[in-house]
Amino acid sequence: MTTLRKYLVAGILVWLPLGVTVLVVKLFVDLMDRTLLLIPPEYTPEQLLGFSIPGFGVFLSLAIILLTGMIVANFLGSRLIRLWEFILSRIPVIRSVYSAVKQLTETLVSPSGQSFRKVLMVEYPRRGLWTLAFQTGVDIGEAQHKTGEDVVNVYVPTTPNPTSGFFLMIPKKDVIELDMSVDEGLKMIISMGVMVPGQETTQDSDN
Repeated sequence: MTTLRKYLVAGILVWLPLGVTVLVVKLFVDLMDRTLLLIPPEYTPEQLLGFSIPGFGVFLSLAIILLTGMIVANFLGSRLIRLWEFILSRIPVIRSVYSAVKQLTETLVSPSGQSFRKVLMVEYPRRGLWTLAFQTGVDIGEAQHKTGEDVVNVYVPTTPNPTSGFFLMIPKKDVIELDMSVDEGLKMIISMGVMVPGQETTQDSDN
C-alpha cells in the first residue's frame, strides 16, 4: 500500500498541474475566440476555409490591440481618443467607471508605475499575525494629512484566490518590504504557503 500510494501521489503531481494549466489556457483561448463575433459571419475562417481555427481569436485580439496602439500613437489618433474621452466624461455613470478603469490600467501597465512592484509583509488581521501584501501606491492624499502618518496603500489578497482581497492604508513604519518578486508572492499566496520562495535553494544547499 505504501508503494501504491507513492506511485499515486507521483502521478497526481504530474497530471494535476498539467491539467489545470491546459484548462486555464483553454478558457483563455475560448474567451479570446469570442472576438470572432466582430467579424461578419460570411468572412469567418469557418465559412472561408470550411473549418474553424482554434485560437484564431487570440491572434485577432492581438492584431486589434496592436492596430489600435498604432492609431492612437499618432497625432490624429490621440485627438480622436481625447474627443472620445470628452464624450464619455459627459455621461454620469459611464464616466466614473471609465475613468477609474483607465487610471488603474495606466498605473498597472506603465513601466514607471509603482503599483504591484513590491511585496510587503504586514500585520493583519491583528497584531502578531503576518500576511503578504502588495504595494499599490504611495501618493500623498487626504489620508496622509488626516492621520499625520506616512502611509502606503496596500492590497491584501485572499488565498487561494488573489483576485479578491482588501485595500488597506498602513503606516510605512509598520510594513516590512520583502526581497521576493511579485510572481513569487503570488505563488506563495495561491499555494497557501506551500511554495515558499528560496525553499528549493535552501533544500538543495542542505543536500
